Amino acid sequence: MSQPYDPDGEVDLVVSLPTIVAIIDTARAAGELQEEAANEDVQDPETPDEVDPDAMTDTLKGLIAELNEDEQAALIALTWIGRGDHDATEWEEARRLARERNADGSAPDYLAGMELLGDLLSEGLAAFGIAAEEQER
Repeated sequence: MSQPYDPDGEVDLVVSLPTIVAIIDTARAAGELQEEAANEDVQDPETPDEVDPDAMTDTLKGLIAELNEDEQAALIALTWIGRGDHDATEWEEARRLARERNADGSAPDYLAGMELLGDLLSEGLAAFGIAAEEQER
């Protein structure tokens, strides 16, 4: 079992930092593509989309689906912390509630459906003193 959050120590995020960063990057890319697609009234037929927004969202869901139940719950909890529903000192409680939320295994759809998922995860990491932007890509 993970130790409670210690502001002077390290927290067990359950999910590896490179995996979280990959999900942040994919979520941001999917969000940008969805926004571009929604904002284009008429697309130039000679310049097709280089990347399909739905395919990018499917990629995001796939990354999340590859995680085990504990990792999915940790990712949900991290978004909640990033959104301000909980703070870093409530990490274990947020994870417990996230496990309950994900009892039906809907984490990929739930998380991929969140607006600004990448930013929420980044803010969640920041609550633990980790800058996602500074992580190696």
